Amino acid sequence: MTATHDFAGLPAASRRPMTRRHCLNLATAGLAGSMLQACGGGNSGAGNVAALPSDTTVCEAVRWCREAIQATLSRSGSSTTAVSVALLADDRVVWQEAFGHADRERGVLAAPEMRVNVGSVSKMFATLVIMILRDRGKLALEQPVVELLPSFRMRSPGFTRITVRHLLSHASGMPGTNYRNAFAFVPIADYAQDTMQALSQSHLKHEPGELAVYCNDGFTLLEPLVRELTGKDFTDFVQEEIFDPLGMRLTGYPVAHLPHLPEGTFVHPYYEGKRRPQEMMPGYATGGAFSTPGDMMKLARLFLDRGTFQGRRIVSAEAIRLMGEDQSAHVRISNPAASSMTWGLGWDDVRQQGVAAGGLQGWQKGGDTCFFSSRFFVLPEPRLAMMISGNGFDYGALALAEGVLLRAARERRAIASLPPAIVSTVPPLASSTADISKLAGIYASESGPLKIVAARDGSLTLSLWSAAGHWESVQGIGELRERSDGSWWSDGNAVACIRFQTVGGHSYLMSRVLSGNRLYWNGTVLGERLPPLEASLPEAWRARVGSRWVCTNESPQSMVKLLGPTTGTIGELAELAGYVLWNNKQLLRVLDDFTAGMTIKVPGFAGRDLVELRMATVQDPTDFRRLSEELREGSFVFQPEPNAQGRPPSS
Repeated sequence: MTATHDFAGLPAASRRPMTRRHCLNLATAGLAGSMLQACGGGNSGAGNVAALPSDTTVCEAVRWCREAIQATLSRSGSSTTAVSVALLADDRVVWQEAFGHADRERGVLAAPEMRVNVGSVSKMFATLVIMILRDRGKLALEQPVVELLPSFRMRSPGFTRITVRHLLSHASGMPGTNYRNAFAFVPIADYAQDTMQALSQSHLKHEPGELAVYCNDGFTLLEPLVRELTGKDFTDFVQEEIFDPLGMRLTGYPVAHLPHLPEGTFVHPYYEGKRRPQEMMPGYATGGAFSTPGDMMKLARLFLDRGTFQGRRIVSAEAIRLMGEDQSAHVRISNPAASSMTWGLGWDDVRQQGVAAGGLQGWQKGGDTCFFSSRFFVLPEPRLAMMISGNGFDYGALALAEGVLLRAARERRAIASLPPAIVSTVPPLASSTADISKLAGIYASESGPLKIVAARDGSLTLSLWSAAGHWESVQGIGELRERSDGSWWSDGNAVACIRFQTVGGHSYLMSRVLSGNRLYWNGTVLGERLPPLEASLPEAWRARVGSRWVCTNESPQSMVKLLGPTTGTIGELAELAGYVLWNNKQLLRVLDDFTAGMTIKVPGFAGRDLVELRMATVQDPTDFRRLSEELREGSFVFQPEPNAQGRPPSS
């Protein structure tokens, strides 16, 4: 039986089973149906706290959002049990409400003051801390990190050129994310130190400033950097410089010396339909904060008031301006899908397309953990802000936030009308077709190879390599044909297409998908075409093909350890012999008999969390009289799976 993938969500991280490498991927699911087009009447869509907006000029926006949230929560099969939202206009929270259940089994309703995990929205706090230190003359954005943190090391000599700006704008070239002990149900200490150790054994995947690829490790590195410059723990410094001055009493980190949050004060995560304990993220700077949407509106006021809060200066107006500045000018290889997301310092997007469709500038930061999905918006000119968070990925956080802000802006007369929905049709066929054989091949990404096959009739087919180890078709797409706009569409699918482009000598496969609310096209680089290799795998790596490996140094308290084993496989792709295929996801290039390294330079997200493998000879843990191989990936240590098929021979 052939499995299928959903083309409209490529890569659909939010629809995959939870794995350690996909926990932090950008969730791409939008609302299942079209967004409601008018506000409802009465109070039928009210949440658990009947919080009618104090500003009557946002009533329609609130009613519209309530109905959309309730429709999702009541939908059969929804993985989301709770959604919490807050809306700010000028200097007041005009709406704050929670929906659904924080603890479904015990019948505990979600409430606005219950904490949720904000994931990568935490990067806003980390960026502000760095800008505060910049204001105080402790560092400069263009200053090499190694000058500020002498203990920082990597195996590529270019690491000495990584600057503070590179860390904040995802342009450092670090591999991506240290997943060892990155997710847990208890506090785990020393994650940042473990990340430093992993980086010391890693190469750069690209030169600093060469391109921008989402990178969590760059933000994790800010934790030891802050300690080096201030003598204080990162979490203590954030508390003193941001949380306390802003009065964010419901915001914090799951640090090891504090107890769990009391039951009833946080929203429970759910996995496979079962309630789980409080989710704790030890990567504080990159994604570890918990908060409430209402508390986050205090942070929004800091941005709207250009660094002041209730008359007190927290950070300079220049720092706020720099954070909201497009960083694409600071990289050498442009992102061919850059129109979809324009990174600032900390911000995911400083020209967010959803609100831009209405003529508004919006700064946006998304935050996804294993279980929670959040969106934080600040619109400087109409002085609007919003935070929405839920313990699932199918409630359409992004489309809801865009819809609320556009409606609130219209009601407050910041815009005259809502932008029209895009009416899309499949373009006519191209009048002439180029040599499509040059487009065929294997395109690599961090989450799995993609295959383009060219047919004699001029059509293309797209398939994906699955975790089960075979090619799978893509739901909603058949034969792709070149159209008059230069993209490749399949008949009957007017909301998604693919494109090809070569930038800086790199050949990219991209998708172009109509947004959930049909206001804009979302472009994403899916992968880079890898050339065939002349040489096959050397004998040392050929002997490892088919071997399975089990991680031996993940904490017993980590989430991955509790929910399933951490394993990996070494394989080879028949269509692209000579590359090492790690865990049916990443294609690696053999460097020597003991090392396989990173192969691709993909801007955006598909090239984010790359790995390299290092083999070592150690004493066999089952028989100390023999030697066996040990595999290392970052700070992970793997041993051959006992009795595994194709286990590397002991020597």
